[in-house]
Amino acid sequence: MAGAGVIDDYVTALDRRLRGPDHAKDDLLAEARDSLDDAASAHRDRGLADEAAQRRAVAEFGPVAAVARDYQGLLGLAHGTRTLRTLMLVLPPAHLLWELNRAFWIGAWQDFDTPPPAWYLLVARFNDTASWLVAGVAVLALLVGRRLARTTLSTLTLARLAGAVAVGAVGVALGGNLAILAATAHLDAARLVVSPPVLLATLFSLAVMLRLAVLARRCVVFSSL
Repeated sequence: MAGAGVIDDYVTALDRRLRGPDHAKDDLLAEARDSLDDAASAHRDRGLADEAAQRRAVAEFGPVAAVARDYQGLLGLAHGTRTLRTLMLVLPPAHLLWELNRAFWIGAWQDFDTPPPAWYLLVARFNDTASWLVAGVAVLALLVGRRLARTTLSTLTLARLAGAVAVGAVGVALGGNLAILAATAHLDAARLVVSPPVLLATLFSLAVMLRLAVLARRCVVFSSL
């Protein structure tokens, strides 16, 4: 390392190891740099040369690998928490908006020519409750995560738990949507031919689900080293 760039090189090495939202990562790196600069300044005040002061500050701050692990946990946990909150706040309103749109343009569902099989009714009930179930799981996960944060569990472990819950929750919600579409196509494909506004609402709901799936996938990526 060059003498004048010991801290710069350290922060650059830390940056290369971290994955996460740019703004959150930039904040962590800025805090790390500020701490290192303050420590180096204190050592210079005690008589150390600039390079030696920076090296001492870096040594006291800790190895890049260890610090990166802690910081990655913070990034993953922040993203996981944000994703769970998004699930909680987005899915129920999105489901309600679709139902209101459907009720306005279609009205009550017409009965099948013959009573649908029990498995279809089960799929339909599951799809109707999936958004509420996922929102409830997200709330519970946030509450439990807050309590676990007071234990000895590392932030990386908490981030992985949040990511697992987020992936599972999105999978349940998306699975409910796809299951009812597939089941309806199997029994009476004509029912899938709906008015343009309802079609747009359906496509919008699926787009929301896919966006949530991307966020959930990033939870896994951001909680791994």
